[in-house]
Parts: sequence; C-alpha cells; structure tokens
Amino acid sequence: MEYTLENEYLIVKVSSTGGALTSIKSKDGLEYLWQGDPAYWGGQAPILFPICGSIRNDRAIIGDNKETQMPRHGIVRKREFNCEQQSRHSVTMAIVSDDELLDQFPYAAKVAVTYTLEDHSVIQKFTVENLEEEEMMPFFVGGHPGFNCPLVAGDAYTDYYVEFEKEETCSVPEQLTDIGLLNLQNRTELLKGTKRLPLSFELFAKDAITLDELQSRSVTLASHKHDHSVRLDFEDFPYLILWTTANQGPFLAMEPWLGLSTCSDEGDQFEEKRNVQFAMPGECKSYSFKITVS
Repeated sequence: MEYTLENEYLIVKVSSTGGALTSIKSKDGLEYLWQGDPAYWGGQAPILFPICGSIRNDRAIIGDNKETQMPRHGIVRKREFNCEQQSRHSVTMAIVSDDELLDQFPYAAKVAVTYTLEDHSVIQKFTVENLEEEEMMPFFVGGHPGFNCPLVAGDAYTDYYVEFEKEETCSVPEQLTDIGLLNLQNRTELLKGTKRLPLSFELFAKDAITLDELQSRSVTLASHKHDHSVRLDFEDFPYLILWTTANQGPFLAMEPWLGLSTCSDEGDQFEEKRNVQFAMPGECKSYSFKITVS
C-alpha cells in the first residue's frame, strides 16, 4: 500500500513495503528520488536495521553467545510495515519483531519511521524501541535513499558534484567487494582541502565510497548546469556512504549510517562493532536526517 504526503511544494509517497520512500516530486513534476530501475538497482530508499552494510559471512555472535544471521543491510527492508498515523504532512510506518525476524535477530524490537514534510524538505525520523523485559539490545540503523542523477534530462553524470558543508581532507577505506566488508588499513585519499567531489562513474568502479572521516554533517548533490539540487542533513549519523552501481546507474545514493560493514580490525562479536547503539529494556532511541530539494 502507498501513502501520499503533500504540501505546497512537494508530493511525497511512502510504501508499506519496507516502510520506505518511493517518490519525492516537486509540484512542477520533477522527480528527485530514484525510481528503482532493476537494470541498475531495483531499490529506492530502504531502511537498514539492525545492521548497516554487511557482517562477516552474514553471521555474528550476539548477546550471551547467541548467533545472528542476516543479509546485507539487515532484515526489515523487504518486510511489510503498518501505518500508525497519517496526516496530510506526516506518516509513521512501523514494524514489530515476529518469529521470522526473531530467528534472524534475537531481540524483540519495534522500528518506526516517521516522514514529515516541512516546506521543500522531508524529515525522516527513525525510532527504535527495545521490547525486551530484561536484555539490553545492540543495534544499528541507517538510511539508503537514492536520487536521480542526472536530475534533468539531457545532463550527463559528470555535470554533477557533491558539495560538502565544510572543506574536507579525508581518505576512504578499501571496499572488499567480494565479501562486502571494509579494509581500514588500506586507504585512498579522496578529498584534500576542498568542498567539492566531482562525480564520475569511475569513483564507484569498486563499489561504494565510505566516508568515515567527514567533518561535514550536510552534503548537496548539485549540477554545474542548473539550480536543481538535493541536500542531505545528517547530524545524528557519523558515517555517509556514496554509491551507484558498477554498470553506471543514473543515480547517486547518499546514505547516512550509524554503523559500518564489519571492518578488517573487528571480530565477529556484534556488541564490539564501531559505534554500536544500545537500548535498555523498554527504551526508545531516535535518529533523524533531512532531505531538501530545490
């Protein structure tokens, strides 16, 4: 089922499948969100929980020597969410652990995502609740929105760039593409005293770019040829992933993550992963990012 939000600037659609965005369109008809062409990537803006990226061999040890098994990006992105509330400008979608989800992640949890329109922006707020009565729950959550690039017909991918809030000097870890993990010991310089990253498909020849050293908490996808753009503000998230497919997908995913794929210096204990979050029994934790289009 699909739910529609609307204000004087935007028409936004959200699906019950995965609780995810399916459209961010301006009132003059410009579609900003990637529309999921399976020739490149059939996804659009999946919700990542309780991992972001991959764990080694899709397995980890969690809690009191229990094993968790889950695919890349976790267990909720293809599941049906329920609509908890809807108004003209806001909708909340939620999912609660059932037996199938508990088989993969042995903690009872509720994951809700609220989408709220404010002028030219969509605010996406995650709320993670630990439904266990006694156990502390470790988890990660993240977003994975893809945006059309080019935004305007006739543009080339290389007409676009990512502009950072601050001047950045940073390197990026090696993507171990075959196994979906990260080698933090092998890094490549990406930015040196600049705010702009020119886009090219060559950047993504070895999969995603993991920005784990950024100072900026906002980035903008923009063009040299016009003023249409997409800005992502992600104050609550320490990591940003940029990605398109190796077969030159005409989109750019800008992904705010709380965690990373298992890294070369990490073992397989879930609670020992970088920036792992914990919710006490009955506790809710919330994290938001904002998408602004022009």
